[in-house]
Amino acid sequence: MKLVIFGSTGSIGSHVVEQALEQGHTVTAFVRNPDKLNVQHPNLSIFTGDVMNPDLVEEAVVGHEAAICILGSGKKLSGNVRSQGTKNIIQALEKAGIKRFICQSTLGAGDSWSNLNFYWKYIMFGFILRKVFADHQIQEEYVRHSNLDWTIIRPGAFIEGTRTGKYRHGFPGSDRTSNLTISRPDVADFILKQLGDNTYLGKAASLSY
Repeated sequence: MKLVIFGSTGSIGSHVVEQALEQGHTVTAFVRNPDKLNVQHPNLSIFTGDVMNPDLVEEAVVGHEAAICILGSGKKLSGNVRSQGTKNIIQALEKAGIKRFICQSTLGAGDSWSNLNFYWKYIMFGFILRKVFADHQIQEEYVRHSNLDWTIIRPGAFIEGTRTGKYRHGFPGSDRTSNLTISRPDVADFILKQLGDNTYLGKAASLSY
């Protein structure tokens, strides 16, 4: 499949790019700084641009079959890169007639709030990452109100680890048994599995160990 991946140089995005290439996909990595993507492959193309520039996003998506959004804000704990960037991607995909869209959000967003424990509700998302969480909430609203064939992925906190393929997904908001963490390679594994699986089409899937 011909994929365009936004957020390719992030801690999750780099794993998505590598695993997508391993699986035989043709990948366009949309990046602000190509020097940060330490991957070389005959099926990899680099598109240098800023996701906040809608014209460049429109140019980048043309000719692809699906888009994956794993936007982050780096070390910034504020701003609207996720929400506005995602909005630009959605508009570009709709204009180009590209339907499949997979977007990474966070566990705790929407109806998964009850999955969280006190620490994540009131210390992390309630205080330290309050603006980051708000940006994810807006991001999800843009995705839900789009005309795309979308899937939202809500992973728990990222931890170091390998790709195991053994994780819990799609558990309800009432579930309090997950440990709220998952390795970055396993997040990438689950994201890419959605390309060939419509189980979560038009749905948000929680993801954790």
